[in-house]
Amino acid sequence: MKTSMTINGIPVEAYYLEEDVKGIFQSLLKELGELHAKKGARLIVMVAAPPGAGKSTFVKFLEQLALEVLPGVSVQSVGMDGFHKRQEYLLAHTLEIDGKEVPMVQVKGAPETFDLEGLRAHVERAAAGEKCGWPGYDRHLHNPVENETVIDCDILLIEGNYLLLAEDGWEELSKFADYTIFIKAEEAMLRERLVDRKEASGKTRAQAEEFADFSDMRNVRRVLEGSKKADLTLRVREDGRWM
Repeated sequence: MKTSMTINGIPVEAYYLEEDVKGIFQSLLKELGELHAKKGARLIVMVAAPPGAGKSTFVKFLEQLALEVLPGVSVQSVGMDGFHKRQEYLLAHTLEIDGKEVPMVQVKGAPETFDLEGLRAHVERAAAGEKCGWPGYDRHLHNPVENETVIDCDILLIEGNYLLLAEDGWEELSKFADYTIFIKAEEAMLRERLVDRKEASGKTRAQAEEFADFSDMRNVRRVLEGSKKADLTLRVREDGRWM
C-alpha cells in the first residue's frame, strides 16, 4: 500500500505491505480504540524508535488509516522534532563528545539538543485532555514552528526517538502515556537509511556517512540499548516487513 504524506515540511511517500496493514496496523488501531472507550478520555500513545526506523511515517499512516478503522474516533499524530533547540542556540553552544567540545549543531538530534522541559509541559497538557498547541519542525528552516498543530482529539500518537529513554528527565515522560510502542531495526539498515537521508538533503555521500557515524549512529545505539520496555515492540525488517 502506497501513501503520501508531509513530514517536517518534506513530501514523503511510504509503502506498507497489505498483510502488515491488515495483520498489525488495523489490529493495533482497534486495540487503541478499545482502550480509549474504556478510559473515556483522551488516550496518549507514545511511539519510540531509533533514528531511521520510520516512526514518523508510521504514526502518520496510522492517523490516515484510523479514518477507516475507527470511524467516529479522532486520531492525531505529532512528533517531538518541534522541540529541537533553535539553530541559533545550537550554533552558539557546545557539547562534550569523547572528551572534546564540539558545536551542538554537529550532533543535532542528540537528546541534549532538545528542549526537554518544553516537551514535558506540552505532553502533560495533552495528557490532561486540554485543547492545546503543538510545535512542528521545518527542515527547510532548520527550526521549530510554534503551534503548528492544535491538539483536539480522542487518541494522540506522539512519536520520538527518546520518549522511552531510561535517562534522567526523559524517563519521566512515559508516565503520561496510556500505551507505549517501540520500533526496532538492525543497525546496518538504519545506517544506510540515515546516510541516504542526509545525502538527499544536499550533502555529499562522504559528508553523509561522516555525520551518520559521528552523530546519528550514536543516537541509534543510545535508543536501542537505553530505552525502557514498551507495551508493544515492533520490528522492521530489511525487506520492509513488520513483525
